[in-house]
Amino acid sequence: MNDIPAAKIRMMKASVHCFIYGLLGLLPIIGLPFALAALWISGRTRMKEKRFWNPAKSYRIGGVICAAIGAVVWSVVDLLLICQAFSNYAAA
Repeated sequence: MNDIPAAKIRMMKASVHCFIYGLLGLLPIIGLPFALAALWISGRTRMKEKRFWNPAKSYRIGGVICAAIGAVVWSVVDLLLICQAFSNYAAA
């Protein structure tokens, strides 16, 4: 069996998974793990793009953009919530 077509198909599927996880990364509260997963998948897929042309590259790029926005926003929100909880705990 020829592994090159199978590798290309896996690369395209990974690009779509990156896009889906990137969109899920925009969800409040539970989005941060999905955003980090999308960034991880994107890195692995980008390594494969050095060898093969990826027709689903736009999905990967869109997923990375959504994941980056989601990761930054929800990291800041989570950090603010943790700081608020500590300040309420210290005041009590």
